[in-house]
Amino acid sequence: MSESVVASDGAGTAVGSEAAAGSEGAASSEGAVGSEAAIRDAAARIAALGESSPRPAPDPVNLPMIRHWVQAMGDTNPVYTDAGVAPPAMTQVWTMRGLRPAGREDPGDPLGLMSAALDEAGFTSVVATNSEQEYYRYLRLGEQVTVRSSLEQVTGPKRTALGEGWFVTTRSTWYVGTEAVASMMFRILKFRPLAPPVPSAPQDPPVAAADVLRPVVSPDTAFFWEGTARHELRIQRCGGCGTLRHPPGPMCAVCGFARPEYDVAAGTGEVYSYVVHRHPPVPGRRLPIVIALVQLIEGVRMVGELLDIDPERVHIGLPVRVAFDEVDAELTLPAWREDRR
Repeated sequence: MSESVVASDGAGTAVGSEAAAGSEGAASSEGAVGSEAAIRDAAARIAALGESSPRPAPDPVNLPMIRHWVQAMGDTNPVYTDAGVAPPAMTQVWTMRGLRPAGREDPGDPLGLMSAALDEAGFTSVVATNSEQEYYRYLRLGEQVTVRSSLEQVTGPKRTALGEGWFVTTRSTWYVGTEAVASMMFRILKFRPLAPPVPSAPQDPPVAAADVLRPVVSPDTAFFWEGTARHELRIQRCGGCGTLRHPPGPMCAVCGFARPEYDVAAGTGEVYSYVVHRHPPVPGRRLPIVIALVQLIEGVRMVGELLDIDPERVHIGLPVRVAFDEVDAELTLPAWREDRR
């Protein structure tokens, strides 16, 4: 299959396309060729637009948002709260549109325009691949930031493990007035998902124990896995101050005591957070599976699979009870089931 590259020359003009070396053969149908031509035309048109219009941050650089950000990131450098400068890594935060930007859509956003063209061609799924940020100076309290973006490159079609797709690269630059203060290269893969395999039989064969991903047992975690083999959910407890902690570790983060003990948990709690895993395949598991972060009544949180439940029924706060999945004679995994009592 031919590969094309449409790039911006820095002045906002398309600099053409070329066939990639090592082409995998011609497109299999006129429809595919037409789709690729439409994508290349859209990329050239969007790249020729150059930088989008300035999109202002909803608020000037301010101390409350800086304080929340450094607390979330665990950054204790006092310069950000005492000297009136913002952490460079939060530059993008100032101009984020939010999860539901009603009334604040940006019709000139090149990433949105290119994504729409790829959606129309059937490349409807997206995954971010990488980004690179450059900071030219610190932002100061009270400064009003704007951002402008351009389409830098579109490369494809590429065959990837996720499916055939196109890599889209944009360049965003943040300004204070006319002064550029930071920039970011951002790249995504827009792909057409692979069709799920058709099962050859109504029921898959049993899961082999050898296929299951096995945990690494260390001196710090051995007590936990010895407990699951006995159908006990053990929580590490500091032998000094009594603080419970999970995951286990060699030393208490509260008092520094390095002689851990453990308690046996009641095994009940509620879903604190969860994900429904549909792809990629997981050795020894049939998808989809629900992975839950469970808040135990003892106060710590544990991760495990939520068994025998429709993913649509799962919600934050769902009561659960521990279950023990006996994989083989050497491994018993902690898991969870809905607690209907």
